[in-house]
Amino acid sequence: MLIIGIAIVLGTLIVALSIVTLVKVNKKFHTTLDNSEKLTISSKAVHPSSDSVLDASIRIDEVMSYLNEFQRIATANNGTRAVNTPGFNATLNYIENYLTANTNYKITKTFFFLRDFVLASNPILISSINGAKKNYTYSTNLAIAEFYHVKYSTSANFSSSIQLTVIPNVGCSDDDWQKATLPPQDRVALVKRGICGFQDKAILAAKYNVAALLIYNDGESPDRVSPLEVNLAQDNAIPALFLSFTVGQVLVNAAKNSSTNITVQLIIDVKNLPDFPVGNICADTPTGDVTQTIVIGSHSDSVTAGSGINDNGSGSAANLALAVSLARLFRTSTYAKYKYRVRFCWWGAEELGLLGADFHVKQAKNSSIVGERLSDYLINLNYD
Repeated sequence: MLIIGIAIVLGTLIVALSIVTLVKVNKKFHTTLDNSEKLTISSKAVHPSSDSVLDASIRIDEVMSYLNEFQRIATANNGTRAVNTPGFNATLNYIENYLTANTNYKITKTFFFLRDFVLASNPILISSINGAKKNYTYSTNLAIAEFYHVKYSTSANFSSSIQLTVIPNVGCSDDDWQKATLPPQDRVALVKRGICGFQDKAILAAKYNVAALLIYNDGESPDRVSPLEVNLAQDNAIPALFLSFTVGQVLVNAAKNSSTNITVQLIIDVKNLPDFPVGNICADTPTGDVTQTIVIGSHSDSVTAGSGINDNGSGSAANLALAVSLARLFRTSTYAKYKYRVRFCWWGAEELGLLGADFHVKQAKNSSIVGERLSDYLINLNYD
């Protein structure tokens, strides 16, 4: 109940911010239709009284019911609503069916496909420091694991020793990679977590032609010691593992002595599976200028290891509450229709790297259909 309570608070704040933004943009729209004008929304203006009618129409008990439903879906499906699970598919169906029953919006579900794989066997990681070998522990229990596989890593079979090079700082810039202890090309690069995303580190690793990438946790707090379950980009082409802070520091400390010979052996056996579909849902208000569209987005997937009630059930529930409340008001004769169109969206595969939103943007960039072009979007509000 504590988690759902926190989610309610977050959802309420999201709804309040959305209301202020919708009202302010609507007033702006009445003043000008100039696409070149930049819209600035001050955070000082965020308070729920900006539009008392829309604000009063939001029903917190409904937000709670959406959160409870997301939790029920997760509980019935092994505790998760991650993509490529029945829990995610049930979440999409729930959102789509609820919008169909309670709004007159145009609802669109689009699908894109992602890579899938399984590990054929547990990965192996062995280090050698001046001839002293250490075989590290792999486990799906991250509390006891010394390293873990990285999603979308490629296979590797380095049964012979390969030299290790340590990338200074956190490997987020060309300068870091150019100052490595040894040139990265054809070596295994060790990089610390921090600042930039894991995918950014992998892109730089590929640029410098590493044989493999080892990322290790930063140890800045007790919950940043164990290895993590992370993913690289769908098109990643290098093998990668994630190490605990303890293992990373052992290797880094050994590398500080230039006379120390550090090598690693690693084996990652990945079996590719058929691609799987992931869905986005968008719901458009039936009125308003389609060339002046406000997008309000949240993501519908959770991480594998949880139900995702805060991240991003709070955003998804708030988005659903606002969509339904606005639909009710638009059906009355007293609430003025907005001059712009509102598009409510629930993105898939955010937890794998913003993939659903990225797919939508790429489609919009390539579209020539009026109302579906990126140039038709006035502003995007993302609630994660």
